[in-house]
Amino acid sequence: MILMKDEEPFLLDDPARLKALAHPMRRLILRHLNIHGPATSTTIGERLGAKTGTTSYHLRQLEKCGFIEEIPERSAGRERWWRRAESPRDMRAPTPGQLAPEDRPVLEEFHRVGFEEDRALLERFPEAYRRDPDWAKGSRGLGRMTREEFAEFFDAYIALLLKYSPRVQDAPPDARPLYIRMFAFPADEP
Repeated sequence: MILMKDEEPFLLDDPARLKALAHPMRRLILRHLNIHGPATSTTIGERLGAKTGTTSYHLRQLEKCGFIEEIPERSAGRERWWRRAESPRDMRAPTPGQLAPEDRPVLEEFHRVGFEEDRALLERFPEAYRRDPDWAKGSRGLGRMTREEFAEFFDAYIALLLKYSPRVQDAPPDARPLYIRMFAFPADEP
């Protein structure tokens, strides 16, 4: 296991980048590149059931924001190969107060689309657990923490996730991509 040196959290406070990540097709494209590696707009379109023109457009938007990059040595003519760009592994969403009021709806859409994706994954969990419980784990809990303890807990969670999630090129050959989600909010509010 290669341990990554501590990385500073990257605040995703650029509204254009947030908007790029709030689009469902772009999220699917990024997920595809994360899981399956480099691809063309044609292969992505086939996999996602989208037209090549649609995937090409969204790939260009992701490239503009620095989330993906072309692989020049694999590209030829009209066929362009894309991969995830080297980016911070600890990207965090801003709080509403860290954005201008006019940009806050983009943050809300970013979260809405992300939680829709999470709900769909949650629906897949029981079948994944039946198929192979060694590769499907779940946890639920109720904790009591101060604001400071909660911030420390979240930072420790991210550090643990980074420790056991090397970049794809550094992962052992038998490593599998896993969906990992964590959310927490006060239990004493409606």
